[in-house]
Amino acid sequence: MFRTLRFDAVLVQAVIAGALSFSHLHDLAQAAGQDGWKAWAYPVSVDLLLVAAWRRMRTDGGNRDAWLWFAIALVASLGANVATAGMLDMNDVPPWLRILVAGWPALAFLGGTLLAHAHTPDPKHEPTADHQPVETFESDLTVERAPDPSPELPPAIADPAEPTPVPAQKEFPPEPAASVPAVAVPPALLDHARKIADAHHAQTGAPIDAATLRSRLGVPSALADSIALQLT
Repeated sequence: MFRTLRFDAVLVQAVIAGALSFSHLHDLAQAAGQDGWKAWAYPVSVDLLLVAAWRRMRTDGGNRDAWLWFAIALVASLGANVATAGMLDMNDVPPWLRILVAGWPALAFLGGTLLAHAHTPDPKHEPTADHQPVETFESDLTVERAPDPSPELPPAIADPAEPTPVPAQKEFPPEPAASVPAVAVPPALLDHARKIADAHHAQTGAPIDAATLRSRLGVPSALADSIALQLT
């Protein structure tokens, strides 16, 4: 499969601008006394510094050094374009321009070194809102599943009052425990309590007591006693 080539006007403009700037820098360096391969090295040095500063700006947009060296390289490129467009006599270059052209390699080397060794913030150590560190804790506790909720009680016995203890009379012996529960138990609640009692007996091998039944069902103690009495 061959990819379809599309015309990119921005890419064409970049090629044209780079070629013209490269040629102007070469002509200016040659007019300033840098002949041979040295005249071709100057546009390469300017373009490399421009690219290095641009990459540093993309990495850290707030870096002032990157903006400074980008401006220096851009002024050098634009200055060569203007100087070779008839604004400067190429056969009689002023001494100050010769000094600038001769000192450019050291200046470009300094800028490239500072850009290459500039500190870059590490985003790995910066906590974000979407990724927060999660701490894990080991525990030996065993979580028991909560019992099934008991059916709702009728309003008459939802919260029965605690029975008032009757003082024992000395002249009469205490009456035996009644076989009929003091509080009426709904059939649905009794069936649910019987399931819990059977599960407790299967796990422990012992019948369930009133205190355990009260905590499992979440009912008052009087109602738990009545249920336990009917389950025996």
